[in-house]
Amino acid sequence: MSADPVAIARDLLRCPSVTPAEGGALSFLERTLKAAGFTVQRMTFHEPGADDVENLYARIGTASPHLMFAGHTDVVPPGDEKAWRHAPFSGEVDDGELYGRGAVDMKGGIACSVAAVLDHLAANGGKPKGSISFLITGDEEGIAVNGTPKLLAWAAERGEKFDHCILGEPSNQEELGDTIKIGRRGSLNGHLIVHGKQAHVAYPQRGENPIRGLVRLIDALQSEPLDAGNANFQPSNLEFTTVDVGNKTVNLIPGEARARFNVRFNDCHTLESLKALLEQRAAKAAGGNIRFTFKFEPSNAGVFVTKPGPFTELVAKAVEEITGRKPELSTTGGTSDARFITHYCPVVEFGLVGQTMHAVNERVPIGDLRALTTIYRKIVDRYFG
Repeated sequence: MSADPVAIARDLLRCPSVTPAEGGALSFLERTLKAAGFTVQRMTFHEPGADDVENLYARIGTASPHLMFAGHTDVVPPGDEKAWRHAPFSGEVDDGELYGRGAVDMKGGIACSVAAVLDHLAANGGKPKGSISFLITGDEEGIAVNGTPKLLAWAAERGEKFDHCILGEPSNQEELGDTIKIGRRGSLNGHLIVHGKQAHVAYPQRGENPIRGLVRLIDALQSEPLDAGNANFQPSNLEFTTVDVGNKTVNLIPGEARARFNVRFNDCHTLESLKALLEQRAAKAAGGNIRFTFKFEPSNAGVFVTKPGPFTELVAKAVEEITGRKPELSTTGGTSDARFITHYCPVVEFGLVGQTMHAVNERVPIGDLRALTTIYRKIVDRYFG
């Protein structure tokens, strides 16, 4: 291993790239990849009402197959910096661990993929037997509007075609090698609003209390499973997270009651079919006696799965050979930019262990950085083998 993933990760961690700031991280990657022969392009995307976000696309080679490494250099804020053992943007090594905001989510993963690719190129005359690209965004921790989805569309408009992608999100749960993410559930946020009629509590016949109807509909929506799950996904799940009436007067029947909810859903549903199912169940429970409406929030978090096959087997075998662990092919967890990439090519997520992501004293063992680099190197070597 000639390219040092620890040094690359350290330099990335020293860039204060809190969403949407570039912070120097993309500039560092541009210099590093250009020196290795990559053609590097940087572009800033715009959207009314959203922050401008800078992104990077780098490619070496013109032939197929085309393997993409994807990721993000933006990080969440560090919070109270005084609570950190080491300054969150210092990239300090202490007792065999590298500290810094983004160490595992996911500058460490990017550093490992860059180091692995640089080593592969150095061992193969400076060019791959195909093409390798890096698609790096600065908007994953934000609202994901001016990042990966627009960067992918930009690439497609220029004729870029990808065969497979590895997204270096921290996929592992407890130990390096325990989990490969091959899919993600979709996510839908919404509000259930029950309409009543205001009245004095001493004269209930003059009013219509929406709280009673809201309780009935909440129970109906949660009492029956949305589905039974399948081989790739656990059952879909609806959770109510707030119930709000906003009534500060104890002797007033309120005119409206609201509840907010989130659904994490599998591929038994689409966003539209799920909305229709919720409407149907609520209408049945209402029985024509409860006046209600749903307000669904816009969502770009659809469900997807990369079916197991030769590519997932290649990745899993490399992981097992280096770590000694047979990784679980999982679709659990929240959303990631893989939901956008799946529309362009098959994608799997494999990165570091996510135990400290978004936490005070986010850190990664040096041994994990070196092991992940070795795994990526083995994947790249065999992919072009």
